[in-house]
Amino acid sequence: MAHDTTRDTGSDRAFTIANYVILTIFLITVAYPLIYVLSASLSNPGAVISGKMWLWPIDPTLDGYRAVFRNPKILTGFKNSLFYTVVGTFISVALTILAAYPLSRRDLTGRGPIMFLFMFTMIFGGGLIPTFLVVRETGLLNTRWALIIPTALSVYNMIITTTFFRATIPDELLEAAQIDGVSDFRFLYDVVIPLSMPIIAVNTLFYAVGQWNQYFNALIYLTDQSLFPLQLVLREILVQNQIDLSKLGDISQLEQRQQLADLLKYALIVVASIPVLIIYPFVQKHFVRGVLIGSLKG
Repeated sequence: MAHDTTRDTGSDRAFTIANYVILTIFLITVAYPLIYVLSASLSNPGAVISGKMWLWPIDPTLDGYRAVFRNPKILTGFKNSLFYTVVGTFISVALTILAAYPLSRRDLTGRGPIMFLFMFTMIFGGGLIPTFLVVRETGLLNTRWALIIPTALSVYNMIITTTFFRATIPDELLEAAQIDGVSDFRFLYDVVIPLSMPIIAVNTLFYAVGQWNQYFNALIYLTDQSLFPLQLVLREILVQNQIDLSKLGDISQLEQRQQLADLLKYALIVVASIPVLIIYPFVQKHFVRGVLIGSLKG
């Protein structure tokens, strides 16, 4: 009968215990703010303000969520953000693949200068005012496309995708396809894309989160409230519920409004975060693999 002669030494056990302690502290550091915000959004605002609520909800109430969803602009904001996220992500992922794949090919003439021009934009930007003038002169101002076209391509994502293609698409596969008379676009569609689902998942998540959380561009380029994304609508709701201390009235009414405003802050955070939290588990496996291959191999 064979015996396992491998035994943990004292240093191994100490290392394992230290790992568990560090990981537990990290878990608490990450999880506690999430649990606190969710609990605060469901608690009596008085308990939150007084500091009685520190983990679980106290006197649970849905007043914050009722106040959020009573606003008719919320549904419009959700629809707009969904449009910006879906359409913007599709366009961004398509452009990223179409830019990254040719740059991953060693037979592309002028690959070095083209890559330099892309990377140049990461170092030097035109600035807010020139970008605004470009958006205005191209007729995108106050349209849905103002939130999609100017930020359609991330050079960082393109570089990761290029690295992924170089690491996972062998030249022999391309040569075999060319011998069979397969065109470049057919090879990209039938071979490259099916083999690149991990990096596509990475790009989808990056672009989708960016589009969903987009706020500043909407504030700059949009004045039509029917086009506002959810983030801008939530900002307006929060601003409208802020109290002007220069117009003090009934003290009890003032206190109620202050409590509602504090409750709204937490409810708005939860409402804006739920869609992203729902999407991530479905792409987590591909996301981790795609990031590792795209960033470490070359």
